[in-house]
Amino acid sequence: MDQILRQLGGLLLGAVPTVILLAALYVLYAVLVYRPLTAVLAERHQRTQGAMEKARTDIAAAEARTAEYEQRLREARQKIFKNQEARRQQASQSRSHAVNQARIRAQGQVKQARAGMEEDKQQAMATLQSEAARLAIEIVRTVLRPLAGPSPVGGQ
Repeated sequence: MDQILRQLGGLLLGAVPTVILLAALYVLYAVLVYRPLTAVLAERHQRTQGAMEKARTDIAAAEARTAEYEQRLREARQKIFKNQEARRQQASQSRSHAVNQARIRAQGQVKQARAGMEEDKQQAMATLQSEAARLAIEIVRTVLRPLAGPSPVGGQ
């Protein structure tokens, strides 16, 4: 067992420089590689997160501008529709007014035509009455006119 302990002691003594080199390598790795690498990764992560936050704020601002633009567009469309409706109503009123004016003129013309027809009728009636009276007088004269010669009925 003494021999095993000596061999074990020799192995441990031979492993000491390896442990020291391994510890030195770990310290150098931590100082030269790991810390700068973690610092770069942290900075990169911070920049990435900052860029993502900036992108989110830009997207939110763009959405707000889009919503504002859409609202303005809706308002403009409503204004256009209101203007069109006002023009339609005005055109309808103008058309209605023109129709009423035409109806009034037509009714006036109809009244004038009826009055003219009534006047023509009265003139025609007067003409017919005077003509009928003249014809009646002429018929009476013709019927009552004395015969100039003997009657062909009784004599020869």
